[in-house]
Amino acid sequence: MITVTPQAAQQILKSAQQQPDLKEVRLRLAARLDDQGTIEYGLGFDEKGEGDVEFESNQVKVLVAAGCVELLTGATLDYVELNAGEPRFIFINPNDPSHKAPGPARQKPAPGGTAPGS
Repeated sequence: MITVTPQAAQQILKSAQQQPDLKEVRLRLAARLDDQGTIEYGLGFDEKGEGDVEFESNQVKVLVAAGCVELLTGATLDYVELNAGEPRFIFINPNDPSHKAPGPARQKPAPGGTAPGS
């Protein structure tokens, strides 16, 4: 359904330790389409509600409301440093119209200036 990377899981579990009133650590992921057709995301600790889908990824229990399942299926939650000293959570989601899949790896030119296979 949704993959939580090891880096994201480590940060989620670390954050949960700083919230002593949590009975059980469950991360809620939410998504909705905005007026421009882009997916907006939300996440936070929560208790399981009626109709929630619950699963586990990298030792993190994840909750998703039934209405968000379709938008989040196949997504990955990661924790990365896009700018030096600014780590944050990101969603990599093939369902998001603004998602750009990584292209094929570019080969370096061989000595003499041509790429292999050219």
